[in-house]
Amino acid sequence: AMSGLQTANFQQLAEKFDFSRYRTVSDIGGALALLSRTLAARHGHLTFTSFDLPPVAPLAQEKVDQAQMSERVKILSGDFFRDDWTPADGITMGNVLHDWNLVKKKTLIRKAHDALPRGGALIAIENLIDDARRENAFGLLMSLNMLIEFGDAFDYTGEDFRHWCGEAGFSDFEIIPLAGPASAAIAYK
Repeated sequence: AMSGLQTANFQQLAEKFDFSRYRTVSDIGGALALLSRTLAARHGHLTFTSFDLPPVAPLAQEKVDQAQMSERVKILSGDFFRDDWTPADGITMGNVLHDWNLVKKKTLIRKAHDALPRGGALIAIENLIDDARRENAFGLLMSLNMLIEFGDAFDYTGEDFRHWCGEAGFSDFEIIPLAGPASAAIAYK
């Protein structure tokens, strides 16, 4: 399901974001490593770590092997709340932050900040709600869906993302529209 929802967004990110100054990317909550594989196909200079829960690792490895990208995309497994993250120039999260309550969102953002060098970027691909909460009905409905499914999870606005990332020490921010109602929320260290 995640691959189906995110394919067009990941392709758009590969085209729209300037990865030229980065060398390494760590995808947190990488599922089947689709984001890593998509970016690797477009940006030959990048290497990747795709990190997700242990039961997902063999499935992700199978996809990476099928794409003949095992030299550039490494699969790691663990718990992204408890385990250390591989330092990288860029950290991506595709539909990850909206799965959690505010405390856990901020924990993940802080962990991203800690794993990035100065100039590194956190890229969150989500159905961002517009700051006025009046235009992206899909983002609002997705937020309601997350609340129903998980009890305290929710989607968020670009301004929310800027605020939380600013608290963690990020200094510059950007929003890049992707496919449909999705956007990439980017925070630079």
